[in-house]
Amino acid sequence: MRRFSADYLDHTREGMWEDGREALADLAPSSRRRILDVGCGTGAFTRVLAEEAGSGGTVLGVDADTDLLRVARDRTHGSAEGKAEDAEGDHTNERPDRATRQFLAGDATRLPVPNGAVDLVACQALLSNLPNPAEAVREFAHVSTDLVAAVEPNNADVEVTSTVDREADLERDAREAYLDGVGTDVALGDRIRSLFADAGLVDVRTRRYVHEKRRTPPYSETALEAAARTASGAGLADHREELRGTLSAAAYDDLRRRWREMGREIVSAMRDEEYERVERVPFEVTVGRVP
Repeated sequence: MRRFSADYLDHTREGMWEDGREALADLAPSSRRRILDVGCGTGAFTRVLAEEAGSGGTVLGVDADTDLLRVARDRTHGSAEGKAEDAEGDHTNERPDRATRQFLAGDATRLPVPNGAVDLVACQALLSNLPNPAEAVREFAHVSTDLVAAVEPNNADVEVTSTVDREADLERDAREAYLDGVGTDVALGDRIRSLFADAGLVDVRTRRYVHEKRRTPPYSETALEAAARTASGAGLADHREELRGTLSAAAYDDLRRRWREMGREIVSAMRDEEYERVERVPFEVTVGRVP
């Protein structure tokens, strides 16, 4: 499984689900007693599920990366609603009118819970980063008594508009090279349906959610940091391994040069408060029932 830093996860999930949660309706989270969030990372989706779940329920967040789990626990403790108790370091109790969040270390294909332990297994942007997502979906079906859900991006359909002319074209070039070199299917999108059917899930249905990220003045600290990373080339360097899987050394160096020039244009436009950018990432929310 591919690993990510907490900062990267924060950047890609910034503002997600703040503009509405209608796409999660088929998960029926308010009627769930035990929910499992697989590949929970820093716990952003775990929090959303806990907010949508019924009072007295439990949402278990599972991830193979113990560093990310540490961040998830710390953020749960530090949240305004959190009531803070963590006797053994693996769970956190919250207000009695909200679902409890707990965090466990574990692998998506060997989950640390018994078969039939939960009534909903969910994941967000996990299957597209696994070398064998079908194996994980089969495991999800084993541990759920009712529903399995996956919220997966279709990275091939991302749209970027920007007041910096070259940004949309350069983003597209970098994305295409990344998709070719990444090694997992990060553009699964609606093909999740076939994985669910192959795992024996029935009544499979899909809704689309578009995560829209805007950068407009006044700029947030996160937006300013992202612009600085673009200008330095650091953002592109984070994916050097994947890009070099399809680009020659000369092509990669040329892309990085043009990327840094674009970043300097962005920084200059932000100083004048003239920069605006919109990125739209489509997610397919697929739900299936265990027969």
